[in-house]
Amino acid sequence: MKNKKYQSFEEIEMDLKLLSLQRQIAVEELSSLKHQFQEDLQPLNWIQSGFKIAKKFSTLMILKKIFK
Repeated sequence: MKNKKYQSFEEIEMDLKLLSLQRQIAVEELSSLKHQFQEDLQPLNWIQSGFKIAKKFSTLMILKKIFK
C-alpha cells in the first residue's frame, strides 16, 4: 500500500474499516473455496464424474459403430 498522508482521524478510521471489510471478504472467499474443494474430493463426486465420462465414451463408440 502507498504511504498515505492523512488529514484527520476520520480518514484513518475509514481506511481501517475498508481494510477490515476487505479482509473479511478474503476470509469468506477462502472459506468458500475450502468448502467447494472438500465437496469436489468426496468419493460420490468422483463416481459421478466417472459415470459421465463412461457415458460419453460409450455413446461415442455406439455412434462410431452405427456410422461405420
